[in-house]
Amino acid sequence: MDGLHAIMIIEPKIRGFICITSHPEGCAANVQQQIDHVKSKGPIEGGPKSVLVIGSSAGYGLASRIVPAFGSGAKTLGLFFEKPGTEDKTGSAGWYNTAAFEKAAHAEGLFAKSLNGDAFSHELKAQAIEIIKNEMGGKVDMVIYSLASPRRTDPDTGEVYKSVLKTTGGDFTNKNLNTDKGLVEEVTIGAATPEEIDHTVKVMGGDDWELWMNVLEGAGVLAEGVKTVAYSYIGPKLTWPIYTDGTIGRAKKDLESACARINAKLGKEHGGAAYVSVNKALVTQASSAIPVVPLYISILYKDMKARGTHEGCIEQIQRLFAERLYTGEAPAVDEAGRIRLDDWEMREETQAAVAEVWETVTTETLDELTDFKGYKEEFLRLFGFGLKGVDYGAESDPSVAPPSLAE
Repeated sequence: MDGLHAIMIIEPKIRGFICITSHPEGCAANVQQQIDHVKSKGPIEGGPKSVLVIGSSAGYGLASRIVPAFGSGAKTLGLFFEKPGTEDKTGSAGWYNTAAFEKAAHAEGLFAKSLNGDAFSHELKAQAIEIIKNEMGGKVDMVIYSLASPRRTDPDTGEVYKSVLKTTGGDFTNKNLNTDKGLVEEVTIGAATPEEIDHTVKVMGGDDWELWMNVLEGAGVLAEGVKTVAYSYIGPKLTWPIYTDGTIGRAKKDLESACARINAKLGKEHGGAAYVSVNKALVTQASSAIPVVPLYISILYKDMKARGTHEGCIEQIQRLFAERLYTGEAPAVDEAGRIRLDDWEMREETQAAVAEVWETVTTETLDELTDFKGYKEEFLRLFGFGLKGVDYGAESDPSVAPPSLAE
């Protein structure tokens, strides 16, 4: 931005499952905490050196950029669709997260560049390839696919697909947590039409991941031994009707099919590999929108924190890189070939405890039996609020931008 920067005091404004304001300094503090965690674990021996992260601005995608950058000194190119700040409105949290990440990376002499746009488009794929060829040594040895978008425009036909959160059977009724009002109440989720299922698979399945890998392969920018990872979730049976057996689950099955094809091709052409990593349930902008899941997470957090097994995005991805992907051996996988980072969540004793609380929890016992307080705190942290050491009474500049995207 040129000329005068707008200065304002920024407070959280929540609408439904989204916070419509973000705090630049708070987001920066959140990113710095994640960087500090990665550094505290020491270098990742044999880690990647040139990484493309598709969907890199928040949650697991952001962590997947921080870990290779500060764990193995990797050059990173991040892609996302985020909203810059204006004179009277804050930008999105992902915009400020990226600004903080790039700044921190550049301060340590690390290459970090970002592209803001439609990652489903041919244009963004072409731009990414140009940067890899001209500024990242010509090849990438890791591609992370972590897009979380509600819609996708087909780059060839222009048709717009929209995902839905529905069952693929009949109506499903279960407990739900109204996070706005702190109420435990019943929710009924309807069944998707065949067209809605197809649309959800088009948006959230493996089609675009496979397209990306084919385009990168065709451009000659995949290194020998290249790895690629996409993220998924399975969860307990109580969430299956809306998740694993629902429209999202159909998309994730499609993701696994794509993974098998990508893996076969990478193994043959580059001695590389493709994986789906099944991660832990966490408070993210995506998970907050899924009925039933916020109540499950609130119960889960209480149990895992008590057992000392709770992890956030950065701990999960640090473990993925350091203990699964870059150990010198092929990572252990389940019967479907998936990496299981949800292993601590799915421990028998934890799931038994969660199931017991699920049966009895009510609005009146919510604070006693669950970690709804922690859920709310984690939700606000996504947008840069509630971070220690940040003066929220001070004025902020909403025009902060990632150096590579500054006008």
